[in-house]
Amino acid sequence: VQLQASGGGLVQAGGSLRLSCVASGSIFRINPMAWYRQAPGKQRELVAQISSGGSTNYAGSVKGRFTISRDDAENTVYLQMNSLKPEDTGVYYCNAMITGNWGQGTLVTVSS
Repeated sequence: VQLQASGGGLVQAGGSLRLSCVASGSIFRINPMAWYRQAPGKQRELVAQISSGGSTNYAGSVKGRFTISRDDAENTVYLQMNSLKPEDTGVYYCNAMITGNWGQGTLVTVSS
């Protein structure tokens, strides 16, 4: 599975962004998918995950602001990010949790 992430950019605090991650390969549908982020000088952390059946889980810091979803017909997982804060700044990576593949990362910068 190859993953291609996009949708990052520069946004003011309180704004929104939608990240997309398109997967190649026929086994996308069996993979739980996740979004991680890595802020400068910090370790990579799990932001949100979604099972193959659509169950979701979020880090406490983003719960209520971020929504993960998937479109199996399009082999795509999304991360809708609302009410962004400067502390959400970082490189966001998508991950296929069974096969262990990572996307290349997309940079999100939230200005105060």
